[in-house]
Amino acid sequence: MQLKWLEWAKQIQAISQTGLAYSKDVYDLERFEQLRSLSVEIMNEYVDVESEQLRTLFASETGYATPKVDVRGVVFQDNQILLVRERIDGAWALPGGWADIGLSPKEVVVKEIREESGYLTEAVRLLGVYDTKFHDHPPSAFHVYKFFILCKIVGGAAITGVETLEVAFFNEDELPALSTERNTEKQVREMFTYLKNVDKEGFCD
Repeated sequence: MQLKWLEWAKQIQAISQTGLAYSKDVYDLERFEQLRSLSVEIMNEYVDVESEQLRTLFASETGYATPKVDVRGVVFQDNQILLVRERIDGAWALPGGWADIGLSPKEVVVKEIREESGYLTEAVRLLGVYDTKFHDHPPSAFHVYKFFILCKIVGGAAITGVETLEVAFFNEDELPALSTERNTEKQVREMFTYLKNVDKEGFCD
C-alpha cells in the first residue's frame, strides 16, 4: 500500500511542477523551486537514488503534473501466461512499458510485446487499470496507472529483446519470481481469472 511519506513527496513535487509551469511571479517561482527541492530531500531520505539523479528526474518533468501510464500485455497460450525476464532486475514480468507519445494504448502494447518477446499480437480488450498506490509495488518517484490489455498471438516466435533475458509461458501455480515494480503476483493471478471467465468485467481502481 502507498507509504505516507511517498504520497506527500509526490504531492509536493506535483504542486511545484504545476506551479513552475503556470506561475509568472518571480517570487512564486522561487518558492516552487524550494518545494521541488524539498520533495527531492524527502525522496532522498528513503529511496536508494542519489539526490542529483532525483533532481534530474523531477526537473525533466514539466507542465501540469499527471500520472504516468505503464501498459502491460496479457497473452495466453495453452492456458499459460506469457512472461519475459527483465534484464534490469532478473525477475519476470508481463511484457510492456511506458506509454509512448503518438501511440494508442493498444499500439503501445503490441509494440512492447513484439520488442520484448518476439511475438506478433493483436490487442483484444482492456482488462484492468491499476493505480500503483493501492497495490504492493515498491516505492516509486511517480504516480503510475497500469493498463493491462489482453492480446492474442497472430505470428512471430519467442525472441529476447534489448531489455529481456528470457521469454516463456507459465502456469498459474508455477509463477516465477516477479518484477514487482512492473506487476505483482496478485495482479498476474487476477489475469488468469479473465482466462477462466471471458465475460468477466474489466477492473478499474
